[in-house]
Amino acid sequence: MRGGEDMLRVESLRVQQGAFSLRADFEVAQGRRVAVIGPSGAGKSTLLGALGGYVDVADGRVHVGTRDVTNAAPDERDIAMLFQDGNLFPHLTLAQNVGLGLRPALRLSKAESDRVHQALRRVGLGDFAHRKPGDISGGQQSRAALARVLLQGKPLLLLDEPFAALGPALRVEMLELTSEVVRETGATLLMITHAPEDAEQAADDVIFVDDGRVHTPRAVADVMADPPEALRAYLGR
Repeated sequence: MRGGEDMLRVESLRVQQGAFSLRADFEVAQGRRVAVIGPSGAGKSTLLGALGGYVDVADGRVHVGTRDVTNAAPDERDIAMLFQDGNLFPHLTLAQNVGLGLRPALRLSKAESDRVHQALRRVGLGDFAHRKPGDISGGQQSRAALARVLLQGKPLLLLDEPFAALGPALRVEMLELTSEVVRETGATLLMITHAPEDAEQAADDVIFVDDGRVHTPRAVADVMADPPEALRAYLGR
């Protein structure tokens, strides 16, 4: 594996959901940014859900760093996951929504509250701490959701198309922001996207998922220059 020790190691993983079966066996090195691409229904969200502890695993192991987290609860995996809807609570302020990333009961110390406001400033929402999600734009909501995930300080970050509902310009902006912050923190990123251009913009490697088969990560430039047959069909080449 290129560059550094493995942050994520997936060994002979199998997920069974009715007639659908997903299989994966791959490694991702520390600090890599990986785009997970493939057609709808291929198993991309199932893969991330299994890694994050939200989808049951039938066989195989998941290692994060030196830990086997196969049977660990989602909050015990050193993994932060950002879902498609962002999961912001409409009755809470942005500061409270972000603070949930530290303490679900929102009993924050002064130092923790300072960290919340630092996270909001990092994503450009320093002046919006006391606003509620309904009072800001969709792009700003995405920034707040990203701030909450980043505040957790986990070494592995999973993104399940959280920016898919944004317009092209805003999506590009959020991808750039995510890449910047991931580089700063040294976190490892797995990001689902349907857009190959997102992979080329914001990722080092690509994992292609097709009909329950998870391909081994490859460098973005290599994959796009010489895609495997199934990916070539998906890209329309």
